[in-house]
Amino acid sequence: MIVKCLLGTVKMIRTLPQQLSQGSVRMMSEVTAANAGRPTIFDKILDGSIPAQFLHQDDKCVAFKDVTPQAPVHFLVIPRKRIPMIEEAEDEDSDLLGHLLLTARAVAKEQGLSNGYRVVINNGVEGAQSVYHLHVHVLGGRQMDWPPG
Repeated sequence: MIVKCLLGTVKMIRTLPQQLSQGSVRMMSEVTAANAGRPTIFDKILDGSIPAQFLHQDDKCVAFKDVTPQAPVHFLVIPRKRIPMIEEAEDEDSDLLGHLLLTARAVAKEQGLSNGYRVVINNGVEGAQSVYHLHVHVLGGRQMDWPPG
């Protein structure tokens, strides 16, 4: 048991430079929280223990301003139901997933994004997902570049 634990630690230390270059270490706390069933930052926003500037609230989802905006308008739409990532969504979540996109559209209109906007869902480590509670980014108010990062 001890040898197995030590081997795991050695493997973790050996892969640390690669993880740092891929940005996965900074995401470990949110990944660890989600995997352990602990509340994510979005769960805390939903329960009110972390404040947010809400743009929309209904029984299925909320939309709020991103705290580190990447565009003049940048907000998130998250379901009240915790779905860790889009690839873990079930067939019975189809109505909820559609609702998230329709909410993104409605809030984008309210925010004055009549010239267009970008809708992004990051999925997993290589998709740069940082919080393992499904969320839709909506970015606008400037010309977007292609291809994205």
